[in-house]
Parts: sequence; structure tokens; C-alpha cells
Amino acid sequence: MNGHLRIVRGEPTPEEIAAVLAVVTAASAAAPAPVERVRRGGWSDPAATHRRPLLPGPNAWRASAW
Repeated sequence: MNGHLRIVRGEPTPEEIAAVLAVVTAASAAAPAPVERVRRGGWSDPAATHRRPLLPGPNAWRASAW
């Protein structure tokens, strides 16, 4: 653990400081390692299967092809 514990208000007892330190240490040890995400190509992107909604109006048939 590279951080520092700083008390900004009050006068905690050594037992209280030990309890807080134990909780923080346990929480940091239990945290899973970050998962490295693999970037997918554009062809396999599920969002590519969705279209923009077709809006009725003048020349709407032209906009439907793009």
C-alpha cells in the first residue's frame, strides 16, 4: 500500500486507527485486478446492426438508403 493515512479531525485511539487500517487493507486486497479489454473491430460491433429511425417527410426515401 503506497498511500498515507491522514487524520484531519478528532483524536482517534490507536485501536480505532488499527480498525480503519484493517478495513482499508482488506478492501484493497479483495479488489479484483482490472481486466484488460480487447478492442473489437468495427465488423463485429453489435451496434452496427442497428439503423437510424426512418423519418417521414419530403425526400425521406432518399435518406432511407444512407
